Amino acid sequence: MTGNMENEKRGKRRSTDDTIRRNGNSWIIRKKNMWRNHPFSVFVSLLVWGAALLVIALLVFLTGFIAVKGVRHLSPELFALTYTTDNVSLMPALLNTLIITVIALLIAVPTGIFAAVYLVEYAKKGSRIVRLIRVTTETLQGIPSILYGLFGLLFFSTALGWGYSLLAGAMTLVIMILPLVIRTTEEALLGVPDAYREASFGLGAGKLRTIFCVVLPSAIPGILSGVILATGRIVGETAALLYPAGTVANIGKGKLLNLFRSGRSLAVHMYVLSTEGLYMEQAYATAVVLLVLVLALNAFSSFCARRLMKRQGQK
Repeated sequence: MTGNMENEKRGKRRSTDDTIRRNGNSWIIRKKNMWRNHPFSVFVSLLVWGAALLVIALLVFLTGFIAVKGVRHLSPELFALTYTTDNVSLMPALLNTLIITVIALLIAVPTGIFAAVYLVEYAKKGSRIVRLIRVTTETLQGIPSILYGLFGLLFFSTALGWGYSLLAGAMTLVIMILPLVIRTTEEALLGVPDAYREASFGLGAGKLRTIFCVVLPSAIPGILSGVILATGRIVGETAALLYPAGTVANIGKGKLLNLFRSGRSLAVHMYVLSTEGLYMEQAYATAVVLLVLVLALNAFSSFCARRLMKRQGQK
């Protein structure tokens, strides 16, 4: 009896192996026939694989280069709360970066989402104002960040009298990332099937309730992808903050939450250290911290997106 069972198991294994071998061989044969009949597809496949490998290689090289140059220079002195010419601390710049990022996102994200909701849900399809807004947002995305910095200096710092301040820098970044948030949110809302809206209307829900309870929850992944891109641009921005926010390296006592004080962000801090040429080791260490900060913010945003999607699926 035991021998028969073992023979049956062996027979099943052989049949499974034969099936896998036949499937693998048939896949190879199909690929060969396709390449023989369509030689250009081989060239396109090689281009695609080559481009993918090139991007991965560049990412690994840049990350590895920054890590090799900067990790060994990380020290407790770099994270001191007070900046001096001896420790060249990055902690004040890190705190300024977090403050500017929070302020810019709190203003730009709701404004961009509501603007996209108007364009998709309320504005007349194909109207001139919709086309004008879309052309404007696409044009603003292509403007160099240095121009945003000059505008922030002339308008927020000079015309409004805010001077070199974190608030002027944050408002400059709001204008810079607003087109990105609007366009990504608009594309996410357009990707929601009209059947969802029609089903909600059929159940008696109004326009506003349909938008907030059906459309926006379905578009959350696309909206959060735009927020992630905007966050990465804020954290890594230098030129747009150099003029309106200033380059003060230290934070005055009791002035951490004072938005009208001047302060440098982490990217500006790294730029200043590298241009001075006296603290290149600390500049590489700052680059490592900046890279880790961007990765952490992106991971946190992705985690929030997954949790929201899971909660939406449970409902």
